[in-house]
Amino acid sequence: MATASLSSNWKKLQATLKKDGAAPSKRKAVDRDSGHGTVKKHKTTEKPKSTTREHPPASIKRKRMADRPTTAETGDVSTRRRKSSAGSSVQVATTGTRNGKVNEGRSPTTELGKYVAMDCEMVGVGPNPDNDSVLARVSIVNFNGDQVYDSYVRPKEMVTDWRTHVSGIAPKHMVEARTLEIAQKEVGAILDGRILVGHAVRNDLDALLLGHPKRDIRDTSKHAAYRKIAGGGSPRLKMLAEEFLGLKIQDGAHSSVEDARATMALYRRDKDAFEREHLKKWPTRVIVEDRDGVDSPKKKKKKKKKTRKR
Repeated sequence: MATASLSSNWKKLQATLKKDGAAPSKRKAVDRDSGHGTVKKHKTTEKPKSTTREHPPASIKRKRMADRPTTAETGDVSTRRRKSSAGSSVQVATTGTRNGKVNEGRSPTTELGKYVAMDCEMVGVGPNPDNDSVLARVSIVNFNGDQVYDSYVRPKEMVTDWRTHVSGIAPKHMVEARTLEIAQKEVGAILDGRILVGHAVRNDLDALLLGHPKRDIRDTSKHAAYRKIAGGGSPRLKMLAEEFLGLKIQDGAHSSVEDARATMALYRRDKDAFEREHLKKWPTRVIVEDRDGVDSPKKKKKKKKKTRKR
């Protein structure tokens, strides 16, 4: 092809481009700040939003953790002890074992504490089962209502009325029941040195053939404020639970665990009044220090009898 022909075609192309308003492509210059020597880049397209979740700063994390409810606020107030950084023993909220296993015996995880509530279920024996009762189940909870102990107990006498509709006890429960001697030993170890809360708790102790110091008993059936709704007599636990706690219990077969929890809740509700009443009968013991530095209960000095001279 001739050079003249190429030159004319090039001129025609240039003329066409000018008509369409298109200019020859030129490389875009980068803006520079001559004073500081920095480069300014122009944002061309918007970056797509990331689908991954960004982690908040540590300060926000701490705030969120502070806003979370504690175990005490959510109702799980069971505690365990651990050593603080200073070396002293402190109470730490932890997950409790409120709903223990039936016939578990002594719970391996629930702590005892100073206060325990106990309730028992009975069955009828002998020719007059309406009047003659023996122990068939015993349950104990701690101050928070967590199950400490639960056991079926095998009666030694022949059961003539299981009272299943009331007691919840049936012959099948006796297959893995503990003997009275084992239950006595295990319950006695739990009660030793602790405040025992119960409703007509003397009946439960008699069924277990156990004793407990009167100074260390708190009986909800004898509390003055609770006896008022029964006209001064001994109120039923079911009545007290509904009146003061808003709880409906014993709507069928009884549960000694449920009854023990209700009893402890009633004591906790009026704990200060219970203790004021108790102090009237059992004043605080006064401890004095002997000359040898040994603490001993204060003793009254006996008056010497005057002998007459003959």
